Amino acid sequence: MEFFLDTADTKEIKECWDMGVIDGVTTNPSLAAKTGRNYDETIKEIATIVDGPISAETVSLDYEGMLKEAYHFAKMHKNIVIKVPMTLTAMKVVKKLASEGIKTNVTLLFSPNQALLAAKAGATYVSPFVVRFDDISEEGMLLIEHIRQIYDNYEFKTKILVASIRNPIHVRDSALIGADVATIPYSVIKQLANHPLTDIGIEKFLKDWEKVPK
Repeated sequence: MEFFLDTADTKEIKECWDMGVIDGVTTNPSLAAKTGRNYDETIKEIATIVDGPISAETVSLDYEGMLKEAYHFAKMHKNIVIKVPMTLTAMKVVKKLASEGIKTNVTLLFSPNQALLAAKAGATYVSPFVVRFDDISEEGMLLIEHIRQIYDNYEFKTKILVASIRNPIHVRDSALIGADVATIPYSVIKQLANHPLTDIGIEKFLKDWEKVPK
């Protein structure tokens, strides 16, 4: 399973890329707003750090506007993936871009039927949101299971990119189900490395090392 870092903070991206634990990056307008930087400049800088897929999100809702933004981002770098919301208009954009070899990521996706439509339109990735399901007392991971089964049934090439991850359990369950990608906040990346028994073990090793004749 690939890891994408879900952020527009280039410092976080560089740190995780240097560790070798991420394969790409996803961004959106909300993440960009947190940085206080120009979105285009941020995307271009990310492309100098990461040699992998970088999702840049459109904000227009009409066909012409969405397509114009898509071409704008696609020209920035070969690794740019065009991120669009799950709408019928966006499906037309996905089909158009797919025919031209431009990769797409359909986001704000909350049902297996939406995932099925996106795959049929030719999406490269679909981004089902798990935590928002959990927030309304639904099982977010059940959604991932259903999409995985549908895609396997019909051999769709569209990749399942689990989004809205908020804890290490989401990452573990995504991997067990067989998701293709998990897009993860920096805070959760750090949590993946932590375990109290590891801390105890390190502390014991250091204490024992003090007893070794020098």
